[in-house]
Amino acid sequence: MRYNELILYKNLSTQSVLQDMDFIIENVGIKDATELKPLLFDCIHKILEVSDARGFSGDLWKTYLTYLLVADENTYSKSCEIVGNVEGSINKATLHDLQIIKEYFDYDLQTLGNRLGVGAISLLYGYVPVKSSKKLFNTRIRDRICNLSKELESQDDVAAFKDTLTHFYKEYGVGQIGLHKAFRVNHIQHKTTIEPITNITHVHLDDLVGYEIPKQRLIDNTEAFIKGKKSNNCLLFGDAGTGKSTCIKAILNQYYGDGLRIIEVYKHQFQYLNDVIAQVKNRNYKFIIYMDDLSFEEFEVEYKYLKAIIEGGLEKKPANVLIYATSNRRHLIREEFGDRQGMKEDLHPTDTVQEKQSLSARFGEPIYFRQPNPEEFKEIVRVLANRNHITMEDDQLMDTLNKWQMSRGGKSGRAAQQFIDHLLGTVTE
Repeated sequence: MRYNELILYKNLSTQSVLQDMDFIIENVGIKDATELKPLLFDCIHKILEVSDARGFSGDLWKTYLTYLLVADENTYSKSCEIVGNVEGSINKATLHDLQIIKEYFDYDLQTLGNRLGVGAISLLYGYVPVKSSKKLFNTRIRDRICNLSKELESQDDVAAFKDTLTHFYKEYGVGQIGLHKAFRVNHIQHKTTIEPITNITHVHLDDLVGYEIPKQRLIDNTEAFIKGKKSNNCLLFGDAGTGKSTCIKAILNQYYGDGLRIIEVYKHQFQYLNDVIAQVKNRNYKFIIYMDDLSFEEFEVEYKYLKAIIEGGLEKKPANVLIYATSNRRHLIREEFGDRQGMKEDLHPTDTVQEKQSLSARFGEPIYFRQPNPEEFKEIVRVLANRNHITMEDDQLMDTLNKWQMSRGGKSGRAAQQFIDHLLGTVTE
């Protein structure tokens, strides 16, 4: 085998399993079996760990190799993600690499296991994973990789193998950005990275009862963004518990299939925003940079980084990046009466006020979420009760709600859900 001859897919050779398997295949019949068997058992262990964490099934050797191909971000795979088939000499280099990888793909591990007396190699065939909700991939991604593995297996020559893989890159993307929908920012030792969030809340816009006007405004802006039309940064503001954050999560779930991705950024990470944008600006996806519960006290200056990113820096914000933020405040930076009345020995109080309002003004689509009135609140409770199969009569439901509210107060979608959870936990049928 020739893993050390890989060019574009050179990073695949850093995978310890591939290196170790190559060593075993090259030396079977040459070295003593007692030397190779422990290494093969270790490879089987690692492939099972990787596969079970991602929900893979069937032929795990081929699926594992397929996963490496799908996850590898190189010049060819990232180019195909944008335009599909590419022209030029890069195709020769790709064919060279895929010919090597196809040799691994076609290798019969059962024969290897028989020669070394390792019957456990059969675990890699017809594998059924453990059922768990804590998978690194959702079922959609898992199925795509497993199906691609079967398609690659059916190809007789390397050209068809390449065409199948290229189509996948164009259709679904490559690397962690292609495989995942949501990310967080991490900064360690002067290096900024975006890391996938694997456990995403599967909430949908219809789950949020009411708020049809603000939801539609968010939908319209997001659809324009996805279609490459003019769109604005969004600030979802208003009363607590009214579904602002839920709306953004639902937008991600609704438009993920259209290439939408979301990157969650916290206030202390604003200084790394330029690094984050640099990593995604040339990818074939639309990115929402998501900032939850955004607000600043007077002494906090992180908002200056955000202002420069949104509008005002020398480098133009890429067309595939928007910023969506939620806040209980319409004006994101805390103001005091003294700011407007010049009572704080400020020579230019108007300038101070404008400076504090300048950040919220950079969000071209402010969307207000107000607290529901009493009748709207009751209707939210009724709908949620029906969805959760609570069979109480309406009078009894409202009477129970009134008693529950006396000790808690508040009328919001969050409060309504908390009341339903209370009923589900205490009321027996």
